[in-house]
Amino acid sequence: MPPIIVKALSALAEEEPMYQSGQESPINPLPTVVLLLFAGIMAMEVVLSLGSWGVVGGPQAIGWRLTAIQRFSFSGEIFDWMVENRRFPPEHMLRFVTYPFVHPAFTSALFSGVMLLALGKWVGEVIHGLAMLVVFFASAIVGALAYGFFTEDPMPLMGAFPPVYGLIGVFTHLMWIRLGQIGQKQARAFTLIGMLMALQLLFGLLFGAHSDWVADLAGFVTGFVLTPLLVPGGFAALLARLRRE
Repeated sequence: MPPIIVKALSALAEEEPMYQSGQESPINPLPTVVLLLFAGIMAMEVVLSLGSWGVVGGPQAIGWRLTAIQRFSFSGEIFDWMVENRRFPPEHMLRFVTYPFVHPAFTSALFSGVMLLALGKWVGEVIHGLAMLVVFFASAIVGALAYGFFTEDPMPLMGAFPPVYGLIGVFTHLMWIRLGQIGQKQARAFTLIGMLMALQLLFGLLFGAHSDWVADLAGFVTGFVLTPLLVPGGFAALLARLRRE
């Protein structure tokens, strides 16, 4: 992970942006759900990378990544076909939840996996494993829907960044609440997402624009919106805040 992102995460973490759940421990290991998701991402990538390098599978394994992308990535063109024809074959509906586990390259899988571990560590101190699973897959689904509805990009959507951005949305919401509690500017909570969006814009200008930022942003919004429903005491705190206002 680039040092600038690590520095931003560390700075935000120092604010302790969380609802009080009553469960405190001096040691907070990575949640099992996060480890399983990370293992799924990296297991797929290891198999595809070893095949592309000719280590396993023989000559035909060189095409495994392309086959995985064709079978498991989210395709805007296929989505348009399903909507227009009102037909939703199971093998295509599965793409909404399988595309986070397929990446275009090893570096992409590693980067998204490391971000998943980092965000999962902080978010896992507040929400339970099942709730984190809900955030991950809800962000993936909403991200794919946004990509299908609002872009005409022929490139398939793949990689774990939309659900990772969902965890960033949870983290941002907790930070936003915490800053409000201590009387500081709540806009600071959006430092991380602002920086990441700026980096994506820069990379798009340098290496060519790709519309996957739409899915990332939709994933972020999904995580942000779901947070009050998933953290302990979050919904009650939201109602109390609305009544005060």
